[in-house]
Amino acid sequence: MLDGKLVFLNKAEQGVVSAAESQKKLQPTPYSEKEADRSISFTEKEMNFLVASDAETAKRVAIDLAQDLVSVKLVVPVDEEFPILGGKTLRLNMGLKLAFAEGRPVVALQGVSLGGVPLPNAWLGNLKHTNLVEEFGSESGFWKLFADGVENINIQNGRIKVTLKE
Repeated sequence: MLDGKLVFLNKAEQGVVSAAESQKKLQPTPYSEKEADRSISFTEKEMNFLVASDAETAKRVAIDLAQDLVSVKLVVPVDEEFPILGGKTLRLNMGLKLAFAEGRPVVALQGVSLGGVPLPNAWLGNLKHTNLVEEFGSESGFWKLFADGVENINIQNGRIKVTLKE
């Protein structure tokens, strides 16, 4: 199952097919969405494996999936010319609540820590624990379009599953 997902993602990323596949003659078929699977599902292990497919990124990103929570650890090198922190490496940890409640997705920043110190809500634009879909989803724009296309989001036991609407 993981191998199939990786092959699919690799092809989508590169926009190419294998030499053997390119030799096969395509057969015309009518487009249909009937009975199409509209769910996207990844385990924590699969997500971290995808990140690890690039050795440099694997050293800098780790993803954890818990009940309705995506946590990401980042190691970010700072450009030498940046004032005060130039040449240093920052360690960030952040949490994002992802769930589905009352017929709508819930996307809320739980917090960001820098070097293990939680940043104040004011520094995060007072967005901590604010459901971005509820706050910005009534206007036209990204959050409304996102919410209108999601039927369900479920994160538990190290697995994320997003079901899309028609």
